[in-house]
Amino acid sequence: MACYLREKGHQVTVIASPVNYLTGKFDGRMKWLDRQTDDNGIEIIRAFTYAAWHRSFLHRIITFFSFMISSFFAALSVEKVDIIWGTSPPIFQGVTAWLAARLKGAVFLFEVRDLWPEFAIAMGVIKSPVIIWLSRRLERFLYTHADQVIVNSPGFIRPVMDRGSKNVRLIPNGADLSMFVSDRGEDQKAAWGLAGKTIILYAGAHGISNDLATVLQAANLIRERRDIAFVFIGDGKEKANLLERARTLDLPNVKFLPSVTKQEIAGVYAAADICLAILKPLEWYKTTYPNKVFDSMAAGKPVLLCIDGVIRDLVEKADAGVFVQPGDPAGLAAAAVKLADDPACRARMGQNGKRMIEQEFSRKGITDSFLDLLEELRREHGRKNTGGRR
Repeated sequence: MACYLREKGHQVTVIASPVNYLTGKFDGRMKWLDRQTDDNGIEIIRAFTYAAWHRSFLHRIITFFSFMISSFFAALSVEKVDIIWGTSPPIFQGVTAWLAARLKGAVFLFEVRDLWPEFAIAMGVIKSPVIIWLSRRLERFLYTHADQVIVNSPGFIRPVMDRGSKNVRLIPNGADLSMFVSDRGEDQKAAWGLAGKTIILYAGAHGISNDLATVLQAANLIRERRDIAFVFIGDGKEKANLLERARTLDLPNVKFLPSVTKQEIAGVYAAADICLAILKPLEWYKTTYPNKVFDSMAAGKPVLLCIDGVIRDLVEKADAGVFVQPGDPAGLAAAAVKLADDPACRARMGQNGKRMIEQEFSRKGITDSFLDLLEELRREHGRKNTGGRR
């Protein structure tokens, strides 16, 4: 989206952390602020962040606060700002964006990509009544003080409005279809040592919420189907535990691989026959629009979906995959076998999903809508600052 906005002539600065989100490790040189301009003309400022966020909840909070402070000074260093776009989670960056916007006289746009703190409370990550109370107060403050709130799922609109936001706009997740064009599928399978097998791909974070232990249970139930292989690509806090669990079960049909670059992702998806999207069976997760579902559809692959709610509605509307109740390894195993044994069904669902992305969720189309919103916000802010004068 940043590249597209830059192509349209807008100045874009991204303030990010040098800490890898998946591994919690520091990438690059330790500096207070590291400024670079990439090949697309986007300025990227990496602000100092405490690099130990996977150690414990306390370390994670320290990590978030360290970036909240350093990113604030980074924001103040950027000149000629019309709109400051803060994103949550983690919600603390919303404070940075709000304060920087007010000091610079800019529009404060607050993006909600997960319903924090509700997701963290549901997962048991936050248990202290005091922290829960403070978190909800902070959430309400940001919703009510944002000039505009945007959400990436229709399931977030009502909860955000119930917590005080008056201006909510849906800018959904989507996909760039050009990212998934590749003819290297068979070569990739061979490189993995899985030539001739039906590949069920999970590509993404290996965290607590992703419920990948259920996938290992499903793989164990169909371990005799040597023609089916579950491939996990990515990293995260739970990966070590998952690797140990797979070793304990001695699973012959599971392969764990490291994260890949954006440039490599097309070949990875080309090698997949089925793509898996899964979250723990929590009520709040019914509100999500996970990115990996849109990527799978853009790649023309059927989705094996273990997430209920609004994303299930979308996949079933498109006839782009098969739904399995979250937390049900037997149901997941049965659905995996059914799809593996029906290549015609897989092809039909894959094409259906790709067609929906082309028509309703292409990254270009979504960014055009987002750009219209940004222009609208800038014009409205200009009128307010001039007392309604043009």
